[in-house]
Amino acid sequence: MKTLIRRAKEEREARKAQPCSVLQEPPDNGLLVPQLVEVAHRVHRARDSLLLGVSKLIHAIPVKRCRYCFEVHIGIVGHEIRTCTGPKSGFRNGTHVWRRGAIRDVIYFPNCFHLYDRVGKPRVGHDEQHTVRRVPAIVELCIQAGLDLEKYPARRRTKPVYSIEGRLVDFEPGTQIDETKGKMNSEDGSSVLEIGSEINSGKAGNESNLEHVINSQVLLRHDKGKSLREISIMTLESWFQMISGAKEIMEKYRVWTCGYCPEVQVGPKGHKVRMCKASKHQSRNGLHAWQEATIDDLVGPNYVWHVSDLTGPPLVNNLKRYYGKSPAVVELCVQAGAPIPDQYRSMMRVDVVPPGRDEVDLVT
Repeated sequence: MKTLIRRAKEEREARKAQPCSVLQEPPDNGLLVPQLVEVAHRVHRARDSLLLGVSKLIHAIPVKRCRYCFEVHIGIVGHEIRTCTGPKSGFRNGTHVWRRGAIRDVIYFPNCFHLYDRVGKPRVGHDEQHTVRRVPAIVELCIQAGLDLEKYPARRRTKPVYSIEGRLVDFEPGTQIDETKGKMNSEDGSSVLEIGSEINSGKAGNESNLEHVINSQVLLRHDKGKSLREISIMTLESWFQMISGAKEIMEKYRVWTCGYCPEVQVGPKGHKVRMCKASKHQSRNGLHAWQEATIDDLVGPNYVWHVSDLTGPPLVNNLKRYYGKSPAVVELCVQAGAPIPDQYRSMMRVDVVPPGRDEVDLVT
């Protein structure tokens, strides 16, 4: 606390000595970070490739989702590990009830509010929650880092902003774009961005229509001659490329997450929409408790149990300490034929040979 108080006093004295100054460091001064513009485009392309690859793999590798909780399993038969915490799980002794899963169960991109001007108007007020559009947070991160999308315009400055007694002042004239207008027509009406938005928001109620859109995209973008293993390797490469690029952008562009709920916001500050329904939200009047986000907050990896043999018996609850875990995307690609990444070998516990089902009583 003493260090923070001393730092605040020094900043206040510096503002008094020089009340008007030009911010030099991007992106705080409203300018883009030049070396991250290409990274933003690369992350966006990797996300598109990842979604298309996963949509192809889930038709060959079964994906299971618990009917009562968020547990996901990659395999023909769901596991028998009793970790369900959904409604009436006590009557089932924590046993999961499996149903068919979808893309949003393999990978999840949380949505956030889109900022047209991240410096001039860095926060979304509570009264603006229905007028400001929402977009997947990783796409919003790419937009703020230099990606230009017709449906989500953003203000690009050519001159840095001024700081007058701690307040940001912009003397560069700019044209305001009405963000409340209807969706603009893009070149591809069924883009991967729309598919990802439908997947995250759950608005794609008719799964047959969603699968039809996804299948049409896959047929357009992927060569029919590629094998399942080649698609899995390409999808896994897209995953690592997206994660590494997003981490690099997050070092300069701030991302916030609520300490009580999964809400995410990309920008200098978190929004003021009172929509938190987690623990003790009454004392905060529904406001979020913002803290610095990590890559797992920006991209939901959804960790699943690793299955060494896809056609073998299901995983047993008494042997769960011998099983490993991995992100659902990595597990899906590995089951489709991709080599196990070195950074996930220890997490997946591939060097551990679990006992058989008939050897449960012999294990101490």
